[in-house]
Amino acid sequence: MTRSLILLIVMTIRAGFGRQIYTILRYEAVYAKYTSKFGSFHPTKATNYSKEIMASFSVEEFIGNGILKELLQKLLEEGWDDVPTLKIMSSEDMDLLYMTQKQKDALGIRSYLHDRGLMQYADKMEDCGKTLAELLNISTVDLGTQFEMKRGHIARFIDRTRFDDSFKLRAIAARRRFSMKMHREDSIPKSVGSNSSNSIMRSHARSNPASDRSIEQSIADMKIKDGYVFKGIVGAGPAEPRACGCVNPPPISDQVAPYSAIENISVQKLTPEYKIGMEPLVKTKAPPLKASELWSDKPALFLCLRRPGCIMCRAEAHQVYSRKAMFDALGVQLFTILHEHIESEVKDFWPRYWGGVVLLDRGRDFYKALGGGKLPKEKFLAGFLLNPRALSNFKRAKATEFEYNFKGEGEIKGGLFLVGSGKSGIAYQFIERNFGDWAPLAEVIEICTQMKPFTKVQLVELSFYQNTMFFFLGAE
Repeated sequence: MTRSLILLIVMTIRAGFGRQIYTILRYEAVYAKYTSKFGSFHPTKATNYSKEIMASFSVEEFIGNGILKELLQKLLEEGWDDVPTLKIMSSEDMDLLYMTQKQKDALGIRSYLHDRGLMQYADKMEDCGKTLAELLNISTVDLGTQFEMKRGHIARFIDRTRFDDSFKLRAIAARRRFSMKMHREDSIPKSVGSNSSNSIMRSHARSNPASDRSIEQSIADMKIKDGYVFKGIVGAGPAEPRACGCVNPPPISDQVAPYSAIENISVQKLTPEYKIGMEPLVKTKAPPLKASELWSDKPALFLCLRRPGCIMCRAEAHQVYSRKAMFDALGVQLFTILHEHIESEVKDFWPRYWGGVVLLDRGRDFYKALGGGKLPKEKFLAGFLLNPRALSNFKRAKATEFEYNFKGEGEIKGGLFLVGSGKSGIAYQFIERNFGDWAPLAEVIEICTQMKPFTKVQLVELSFYQNTMFFFLGAE
């Protein structure tokens, strides 16, 4: 054992995270041995994890082979063609689709399990014939014996507050129906505060079984709390000392990238936006296009990932796309950007962890824009093993139990851009200072609500969405 390795172990133990380092070093040794023999490595498969994706954005995997499968064609025809939108379906929407009570119960169970990454139990729970309310009242012992649920999964299942976005999106479901009605009539109401609009909101409130208090709490969760320091147009994770202060975090640019740095970037579309029945990948090679074409009419969010196989990247992409209905209501498009094209990795990533468009930035120009003109890179040793923040990020992502691998270049850091429509410029950017840093969703959504200009239709939709929120909160 070399002197430098001994020094590393001593330093990490003194820093208080020697156990994590030991685990990772041991894991890396297994990884090196395995790849030298077999050529590839999937950690979760090697440890006998279920191959089934626990929170996939594939509609087919979400619906399964049960009683909801016969609704696939009708869902596609009525616009319920992606998982985030499907999960906000209200009882009124279900009635319009003539869903049976068993189908309603099955959708409720699957939405609840999807929020918690427990879809591997969906088929058994659907087949048992119980409603979600009845399942939540089953004892923990029976959950383990009847559904073979692991102890950690039981805790996640009975916690009714964790990972649940359904209440946050109830008002968006009302907005969606109102928007569809408005487009069918090809007219815009003169006032969203009219009696007819209020009657729509009251009708939705009567059909919604959730309590006002639950909705109020969920909406408050997404708001920027009092005392929160708003970072403005540039955000980044904290710059904490590493290895007892012996290693300094790399500097990052605190200036928003100029619009000219991203306007003419050439990108290539690797996948379309996911809808029911789509082919797994774009079969014909899409021609390159100028990035500015993507936000010419609507604002756009660009999530720049280090690697699509990285568990921290997959977890971040999943939590962003889970709010697709919310971004739709705000008129913001969603894109993920990769800096290298490994087809098998894209196939594993889309649509399981991300159902939006995936773009290839072959020149890595979006990443250079995040780094102030240079690629934001950091070595694995200093950036991960000696960085307690990165280790904490890894632990947070590991809790999702997503599959992951080590294929591809993993030292180029990513981030997030919010770009306004037309030539209005970059409204917000977040830089991945530490491996696994995520842009705060509350901050991202706050910026989205401030982005201008909106189209006339979007302004009416957003106003109706806000009025619906106020109605639920008792502000009218």
